[in-house]
Amino acid sequence: MADRAMNHRHFVALSLLAAVPLNACSSPPEKAPLAGASIGGPFSLINQDGRVTSDRDFAGMYRIVYFGYTYCPDVCPVDVQNLAAALKLVERRDPALGARIVPIFVTVDPARDTPPVLKQFVGAFHPRMVGLTGTPEQIAAVAKAYAIFYRAQPPAAGGAYIVDHSRQAYLFGPDGKPIALLSQDGKPELIADEIERWAR
Repeated sequence: MADRAMNHRHFVALSLLAAVPLNACSSPPEKAPLAGASIGGPFSLINQDGRVTSDRDFAGMYRIVYFGYTYCPDVCPVDVQNLAAALKLVERRDPALGARIVPIFVTVDPARDTPPVLKQFVGAFHPRMVGLTGTPEQIAAVAKAYAIFYRAQPPAAGGAYIVDHSRQAYLFGPDGKPIALLSQDGKPELIADEIERWAR
């Protein structure tokens, strides 16, 4: 009888010990790279359809946010194409997740990027891409909140000009808080992997 009690205690103890590594080895949730960063915030701009659009319109959605301009001769179209291709890949892999992500293009050249110009630009990349413009003061305020640098170069002959600007693409969560920077190497597969890593 004593042996049976001893064996029972050993069995319970071993069972508890066996359960410990399972708990100890389970990893805590991975912390997002931009968690706690002071990036982003409320805004009210004009979308490609001429409607007032605010950050509240995207509540509950993941957001890919990129700042650029439609007259950019090379970098912006390539970056936006890669981001759009990555989102389309996510939509194929996980339609439910893809539907919860909205791509947003914010111009840093409001003088030329009117709603009709933005409409043609964003429509060429993704059917759900939102293009945003506003007054120079509004764009300056939003760019500052999102840690984006931009500066227009002096016009060349004929009035054309280039706008130097930051290229980073942000992933924001449904609560509007920053999660991560998306890959800049241009491969849609890597960008899609990064989106799926953090958007759950």
